[in-house]
Amino acid sequence: MEGHPMIQIARSIVATTLFTICFFSIAVPAEGQRRVAPDSLRMIQEIEPLHGTRGTLVTVYTENLPLQAKVHVGVGATRTGFEALSEGEQGMWGEVSGTIAIPETAPYDRALLIVAFDAIFAPIGLSDPFHVTRSDGTLQRTGRITEEGVECLAMRDEDEFLYTLVGNLDGLSEGDPVVVEARYVEVSACQQGTTLEVIESRPPPS
Repeated sequence: MEGHPMIQIARSIVATTLFTICFFSIAVPAEGQRRVAPDSLRMIQEIEPLHGTRGTLVTVYTENLPLQAKVHVGVGATRTGFEALSEGEQGMWGEVSGTIAIPETAPYDRALLIVAFDAIFAPIGLSDPFHVTRSDGTLQRTGRITEEGVECLAMRDEDEFLYTLVGNLDGLSEGDPVVVEARYVEVSACQQGTTLEVIESRPPPS
């Protein structure tokens, strides 16, 4: 699990915790701040849907978070910080539910993560990626073609998320750096990662 991309993402989130606290202008006494170990981050069990345009309402539900006095739910991308959008409701057994709207500033070229924060905005849970699409259902990803695909060609993006590719794959081969314009595919024969239907591809800008 040491090299698992979600562990790497968790570490990135932990590294931005102090930035996040400052970003929201939360005045927390020094003695109240605490470090969060990456291994303590839980996976948010359900988000629905997994893709959509800016403004899409996303329902969040999970039963595996520790009991907290207050839970906030937010969204963001690795390496750029996270924005708290609402306060989640936590039941007596720790279950958390809530709804957030994908921000109008969300990027089309990177996956987002839904993040649960505790009362001092330290991250305690994160979701599978959410893919923001344009109004025509398209998105953009930059990455490199890898050998991880079985049924389909595979690609890792700059955040180390795994995609499998169908559609217009002309000229793509293992090891190629690439920018793809594509559509999110909900149901696919590809068994690894998230499937994208490639409309066009090009080399990344030098």
